[in-house]
Amino acid sequence: MSNFAQESALDAEIQALKTYCKPDIERLCPNVEPGGGQIKECLMAQKEELRVGCAQALQELKKIKQSM
Repeated sequence: MSNFAQESALDAEIQALKTYCKPDIERLCPNVEPGGGQIKECLMAQKEELRVGCAQALQELKKIKQSM
């Protein structure tokens, strides 16, 4: 996968994360400030509590980052 394709996939996954994880972020990490991966860390620390769509979006993001 080219760098451009990886970046496009990463951008798409970040958008999916924002869409699918918004309720989980509001419920599980309401006082966590965005930036520096803090929200992702908060979600991962509570992965048993995540809704299916959010958990899948996090997994896809992890796969894309590992392939970079």
